[in-house]
Amino acid sequence: MDWTLGRLLQWTTQFLAERGSETPRLDAEVLLAHAQGCRRIDLYTHFQEPASETVRQRFRELVRQRAEGCPVAYLVGRKEFFSLEFEVSPAVLIPRPSTETLVAECLNRLRHHSAPQILDLGTGSGNIAVTLAKYLANARVVALDISADALEVARRNAERHHVADRVTLLQGDLFAPLPTGSLFDAIVSNPPYIADEELSRLPVGVRQYEPELALRGGPGGLTVVERIIRQASEFLQVGGYLLLEIGAAQEQPVRQLLGTLTTLQLEPTIYDTDRHPRVLAARKTVA
Repeated sequence: MDWTLGRLLQWTTQFLAERGSETPRLDAEVLLAHAQGCRRIDLYTHFQEPASETVRQRFRELVRQRAEGCPVAYLVGRKEFFSLEFEVSPAVLIPRPSTETLVAECLNRLRHHSAPQILDLGTGSGNIAVTLAKYLANARVVALDISADALEVARRNAERHHVADRVTLLQGDLFAPLPTGSLFDAIVSNPPYIADEELSRLPVGVRQYEPELALRGGPGGLTVVERIIRQASEFLQVGGYLLLEIGAAQEQPVRQLLGTLTTLQLEPTIYDTDRHPRVLAARKTVA
């Protein structure tokens, strides 16, 4: 039997579906395009083309790892976010569509600023920082992460999208690396917010492959979030925004915490495209 690209896709789609993939056809197409060295869309006009032995071996290994649970993004080394392609590795969290809600809210609030200053806490791959710099032409972004490996990925992504001159990368724990007197028009963060008690129930692709440092949020998922909220006002300009991505379970506890701060005015919860509570916003009203 000749293994054409189309036949490989058909067989692999069924194989991955039987092993629990939620998007078996998409996974198969992305992996085969990567093995073939072409764009996914190019497969559609080459279904009858025989797959070379080299491509089949490469594809077979990718499919094996995918069946074991390794995320497709790590296997191909990239993920699209806000219509931009980002390098990813196991050193960083894979960008999610839900985080685009956070970016969109920041863009909306800062679009009339002539030269906004933005702080991204826990930048990971740099997807938030780089996207904001890309779509806000005069923005300057400081992106912090505790992981040196993550910052290397973020650096390459900033260079890839030609914003490295406006994205400053600093290593350290939350606000610690910032010079005294640093003030920003917006502080954005997709912090670790998975509750410790929920970690063992995460899908295998998340639990076994993505960096725990970027996931573990402590009891109730609030440890890092609370630290950010307690310190954020010190680094915000009057009129500046704190924008936090949260999980649905954190909405009410975090709203209550933000409501106790006299310097920040809490705004309505922002929902993502699946109608889940996703972003909490607060504006600094007094010095």
